[in-house]
Amino acid sequence: MESQQSQQPQRSLEPLARELAALPPSLGPVRLIGIDGHAGSGKSTFAGQLAEVLGAPVLHLDDVATHEELFDWVERLRTQVLEPLASGRPAHWAPYDWVARRFGPERVLEPAPVVLVEGVGAGRAALRPRLARLLWMETPREQSWRRGRNRDGRELSDFWDGWERAERAHFSHDPSRPFADTLVRQSGTGYEWSSGARETAGTSASVTGSDELPRA
Repeated sequence: MESQQSQQPQRSLEPLARELAALPPSLGPVRLIGIDGHAGSGKSTFAGQLAEVLGAPVLHLDDVATHEELFDWVERLRTQVLEPLASGRPAHWAPYDWVARRFGPERVLEPAPVVLVEGVGAGRAALRPRLARLLWMETPREQSWRRGRNRDGRELSDFWDGWERAERAHFSHDPSRPFADTLVRQSGTGYEWSSGARETAGTSASVTGSDELPRA
């Protein structure tokens, strides 16, 4: 269970960062931390701020997915990133360019003590055994999607139509929120977090085909 401190509203991410850094490694020498949630829920911003406190790199799943493979990227992630990190070696991978519709120049991800992986699907079943902790951004689906559409503008309206269908299908078959260790909410002055369904109810809790569970 999480400490009592992390059950209370927090304005600084330092307590959470200390807690994550103290976890046992989950992928070779790496503590892999998943940050999942609906598109537009604020995952990237939160991950960036948490990474700054931790001094940790961030892998964005938007860089692993493609137009044709919105969620069918597990094998690429496994061979290019997870397997090298598990053996303590740097991962060499090429981020996808969503404008040019092709993979860009290769990048290197070192096996740091903590690595954050953020994006829709970061808590999927294929990745959960590799995670030291799964965080879920507790922003309602419709609110998240509305925020994402407003951010990207009308020129990406067709893309968002297809994305919403794909995300619904993904979470229907492979939900993340029921397995989250920690739920993260954005407040007016920072972030608050509390234990997720897995922490409060254990892994034997009933799992439905949706992430829209009652708020913990």
